Amino acid sequence: MSSSEPAALWDLPETPPAPKAAPSRARKPSKPGAKAKGAQKPAPERPVARIVVDIPLAHLDRTFDYLVPEKLHETAVPGCRVRVRFAGQLVDGYLIERGETSDYGSKLAFLDRVTSPEPVLPPSLHAVCRAVADRYGGTLSDVLRLAIPPRHAKAEGEPAVAPAAASSDEPDTAAWTRYQRGPAFLEALGEGKPANAVWQALPGEDWPRRLAEAAGVVAAAGRGAVLVVPDHRDLTRVHEACAAVVGEDAVVALIAGLGPAERYRRWLAVLRGAVRVVVGTRAAMFAPVHDPGLFVVWDDGDDLHLDQHAPYPHVRDVLMDRAHAAKASLLVGGFARTAEAQLLVESGWAAPVLADRTVLRSAAPRVTPVGEDFDVARDEAARVARLPAVAFEAARQAFAAGHPTLVQVPRRGYVPGLACGNCRTPAHCRRCAGPLSLPGGSVDGQPKPPACRWCGVPETAFRCTACGSVRLRAVIVGAKRTAEELGRAFPGIPVRTSGAAEVLASVPGKPALVVCTPGAEPVAEGGYGAALLLDGWALLGRQDLRAGEEALRRWMAAAALVRPASSGGRVIVGAEAGMPVVQALVRWDPAWHAGQELAERRELGFPPAMRMASVEGSPDAVAGLLADLPLPSSGEVLGPVPLGEIDEEGNSERERALVRVSRAEGKALSSAIHAAAARRDAKKATEPIRIQLDPLDLI
Repeated sequence: MSSSEPAALWDLPETPPAPKAAPSRARKPSKPGAKAKGAQKPAPERPVARIVVDIPLAHLDRTFDYLVPEKLHETAVPGCRVRVRFAGQLVDGYLIERGETSDYGSKLAFLDRVTSPEPVLPPSLHAVCRAVADRYGGTLSDVLRLAIPPRHAKAEGEPAVAPAAASSDEPDTAAWTRYQRGPAFLEALGEGKPANAVWQALPGEDWPRRLAEAAGVVAAAGRGAVLVVPDHRDLTRVHEACAAVVGEDAVVALIAGLGPAERYRRWLAVLRGAVRVVVGTRAAMFAPVHDPGLFVVWDDGDDLHLDQHAPYPHVRDVLMDRAHAAKASLLVGGFARTAEAQLLVESGWAAPVLADRTVLRSAAPRVTPVGEDFDVARDEAARVARLPAVAFEAARQAFAAGHPTLVQVPRRGYVPGLACGNCRTPAHCRRCAGPLSLPGGSVDGQPKPPACRWCGVPETAFRCTACGSVRLRAVIVGAKRTAEELGRAFPGIPVRTSGAAEVLASVPGKPALVVCTPGAEPVAEGGYGAALLLDGWALLGRQDLRAGEEALRRWMAAAALVRPASSGGRVIVGAEAGMPVVQALVRWDPAWHAGQELAERRELGFPPAMRMASVEGSPDAVAGLLADLPLPSSGEVLGPVPLGEIDEEGNSERERALVRVSRAEGKALSSAIHAAAARRDAKKATEPIRIQLDPLDLI
């Protein structure tokens, strides 16, 4: 595929457009000819500065021209932070470029001051931020807040760190030979050729080491790499692996949880070229690494990769934009595969990097589904038991072999949901109508009574409003109650929990029950002997477009920690064997499932097969924006529909409408959304509205 075709698919510009100069709205100087006290002279060369002001209003999303005073000629460099007078107030901004003339026909105001001469917004970073803003229909100032951390003067004044010594020795990449196209991908990285790949890691793979090896190949060639992972536990593992491959001084970890000084200090080290390899969570997706050669996103289906601040960019899409603009490589890795990654493969933009089926079978554990269609002749209690005999057998075999057993429970807490024991009507609080739950624990030797999850008021005299019964039953059992039950079922076996406030990074390779919620699975030394994936219906029964994809991703992440079937590794999943998502897990074929998902999305007209915008707000705000939104030829509006409670008159305080277009007209939708938001801001609309392109949540 030629280099222009990916741009057509993903709306990536061949070259980022240069920002247009715009008239200044700043206050004019005094009358012509009047020589005020302390009058300033413009800089002798390139006196016109084009400034992006830090004001998140769509109709001000452009550059404004100011004069550079002579005293600031040396410090007012492109990319620096400045202060300017705008609409009668001093505001922050960034100096984008300097020129000789301005298209503005009247006098220009002078810059007030240069906050810092440090060029924190180089042209490459500005181009990426502009492209991201255009892709999501947002403003440049919003993206710059995500890309550039707040200034810390003390850290900025510290002496620059000397660049780390570059190693010309490439790391040992023999483990990549287990994957088809793996060696070819690394060869392209070493030669500096753009190569995009979707990597399906094998079960039990030391994936942090594999990513570090890819980064090491790029670093040995003299280029930079950015590796983005979902959470701090993954970050720790990848950082340690990269430090072992490229050296401690050549890698830096960026995460939003760092203190202001340390975060800015590390970011400056990247900006100044002191390190070649950057690892981090989504805060690192804009890391200004010099001469980037590789961008990596691990487990792109994790919702932690979606930034919750406007314009709500996704790590995968930002790194795609950066790879395209820098003519670098992109690697999308994980145990499972999303529909978005499948689209990259089917379009030819990325090549699949996966192992041969023979290699896969030798590494994968044995998977056994125990849903309602499980063979009753083998286990009569399997229809109704939460933990059938086959699961107990797998756990006992793991303990006998000296290995721990992983137990994944979809919900945290003790008993997060209750219902009437007679008619199964959900139990609600008499005070606020919130759901009742069982908190667990005891007071004065007596179990705590049910309590409301909203207001916290205990319910000591429950009576069903539908049938009058006083009995309660559990709708779903949480991780805390599961750990308690399993502790009684396996006396003498230690029980450890991971989730909520305490997430374990690793556990020793000894017999133990490790009960966790999805995403909090610790790594076991030598691998788990078995994994019990309970209550599959709770994951698959969610009213969400991505329910099946998300369930498979969470199951495969847990199952990948289990020892191979040849070493006795077993996975018991509580779901029906006939479901496509379960079949994908049994055969360990996430690519097949991703292809099915993408085909269904095409048929239904949902992302990523289509581009879609979500508009949320009050009914008047949503209706007003839709009325002012010129739809492309393929445009279609779904809704609006109410969000939350509806009053007696059938009205809702908030509504949401979905606007979808074909992928070919995705750029037109972004531009139309931005233009409509600009007109709304110009009219000084007061009602808040939330606009998000390609939202993950379509419940």
